[in-house]
Amino acid sequence: MEGGGSGRRVVAVGAGLAGLGAARRLCGHGSLLLLEAAGRVGGRVCTRPFASGLAEMGAHWIHGPSPGNPVFQLATGYSLLGPEAAREENQQVEVGGHPFLPSVTYGSSGKALSPTAVSEARHLFDTLLESARTFQGTKELPAPSVGQYLRGEIAQRVPALGEGREDARRLQLAVLAACLKLECCISGTHSMDLVALEPFGEYVSLPGLDCTFPGGYSSLPDCMLSALPEGTVLLNKAVRTIQWKGSFREEGDEARNFPVRVECEDGDAFLADHVIVTVPLGFLKEHHQDFFQPPLPQRKVEAIRRLGFGTNNKIFLEFEKPFWDPQQQLLEVVWEDESPLEEPRTDLEANWFKKLIGFVVLQPPEQHGHVLCGFIAGKESEYMETLSDEEVLGTMTRLLRMLTGNPHLPAPRSVLRSRWHSAPYTRGSYSYVAVGSSGDDIDALAQPLPEDPEDPRPLQLLFAGEATHRTFYSTTHGALLSGWREAERLNQFFQAPSPAPRL
Repeated sequence: MEGGGSGRRVVAVGAGLAGLGAARRLCGHGSLLLLEAAGRVGGRVCTRPFASGLAEMGAHWIHGPSPGNPVFQLATGYSLLGPEAAREENQQVEVGGHPFLPSVTYGSSGKALSPTAVSEARHLFDTLLESARTFQGTKELPAPSVGQYLRGEIAQRVPALGEGREDARRLQLAVLAACLKLECCISGTHSMDLVALEPFGEYVSLPGLDCTFPGGYSSLPDCMLSALPEGTVLLNKAVRTIQWKGSFREEGDEARNFPVRVECEDGDAFLADHVIVTVPLGFLKEHHQDFFQPPLPQRKVEAIRRLGFGTNNKIFLEFEKPFWDPQQQLLEVVWEDESPLEEPRTDLEANWFKKLIGFVVLQPPEQHGHVLCGFIAGKESEYMETLSDEEVLGTMTRLLRMLTGNPHLPAPRSVLRSRWHSAPYTRGSYSYVAVGSSGDDIDALAQPLPEDPEDPRPLQLLFAGEATHRTFYSTTHGALLSGWREAERLNQFFQAPSPAPRL
C-alpha cells in the first residue's frame, strides 16, 4: 500500500465508524493499519441474531436520514436501506431526533392511560425542552443543568396542570417524570441534572424520519471493511500504550525513525508517523493516564474529565405471541406515584426497573418474531448489567404483568441485553456535554498533538469518535464525520511540501 504521503505510516486505533471512515479516506497515502480490540468491526454498532431476526445491541436508528447525513448517504450507496427510507417526503420530516411511533402508555396501576392526558403532558415537556435549547451564549442562566431548568419550569406550571383536578395533576406530573427518563436515554445520562444547560442547544438534529437497516446496522461497517485492502484491519488487537514524542527505529532500518510506537496487549508493537485514536470517551476517562506516554497535556485531560459519558442499555424480550395490538409500535411506562419535583428513589436493587422507559416493538414481526426492545439508562442500567438473565427476565415478566393488569401474561421465551458499561474497551454508551463542560471541551478533545504548530513532527496523535464532534456528538454520523475530518487533516498535510529536515 505504499503510495502518496511520502510512504508515511498511519495507525488507527479502533475499527468503529470513525476508524473505518478514516481508513477509507486515507487509502493510498503510505501504509495504513487499523487495530481493533474486539473480534469484530463496528464498535458501538453491533447487530446480533435474536429470536427469528436481528437485535441492535448498540446504534439502532439512522437519526435524520436525509442528504446531510453521511451515514444515510453511505448506507444508500451500499444499497443497505429499504424503499421507505429513500422516499423524499420521509427525508424532509422534522422529528427533532426522536422517532415517532404509534404508542400505548401503561400506568403502574395496571391499565392504559388516557391518550389525551399523556399527549398534553408530552406537549408541555417538548415545549419546555425546546426552550432549554435557547440559552447558548447566555451569561445569566436560570439553572446550571437541563434537569434543574425543566423542573423549575414544571414547578411554576403545577397549579395549572390537570385543569385544577388533583388526580389529573398527579397524572400529568407522572408523565413528565417519564419524559425526563426518556430524555436520559436519548442523552445517554443518569440524570438530566448532569447535562449542562448553556451548550444544550448546540447539538444539531437532522431532518428525516428515523429509519433502521433491514439487514442490521452492522451491515454498514461490514461493507466499509470490505472496501479496504485485505490486511488493513487487525482484530483482537487491543492497544496497551501509545508512546509519542519519541524516536523509534525498526530493526534493520537505522535510516528512519518514527515519533510514535503503539504497543498491544499481546506484546506486538507498531511504529508510526501518525496515529488516529478513535477509542470511546468512556475508555479514555478510565485509561488515559496509562494509555499515553508521555501523558496528554492538561487541557486535553481536563476535557476528558469534564465531558459526560453515560450508559443506555437495551433489553430484548421474545414472546410466543404478542399481547400488544398490531398497530402499536411503542409501549410506554408511567409510574403514577412519581413526580419530577420529588427526589427519585436511590435503592437500585429494589427500583432499578423503574428507570425503564418502555418497549419498542421490533418491526416487521415476520422478520423478527414477536420481540420487544426495552430502553434503560443511567446507574439503574449499569446495575441491570450485574444481574443474571434469569433475574432480568423474571423482573420484566412481573413488570409487564403489573402494567397490563394481567397476572397470567405468559413470560417471555428468551432475553438478550446489552452491557455497554461492562464492555472493557467502551465503558458506556455515548457522550454528552456535562455540567461544568462546554462545546470547547469537545474541540479540545479533537485537537491533534503535539499542540505546537511549529513542531517538526506534527500530527503524531489525531483524535476522532462521536465525542469529538461538537454538533453531532453521541451519533454514528458524528463518529463517521470525525473520522473523515482527521483523514482529511492528514491528506492535506501529506500534500503540503515537507519541511526541511532538522540537522
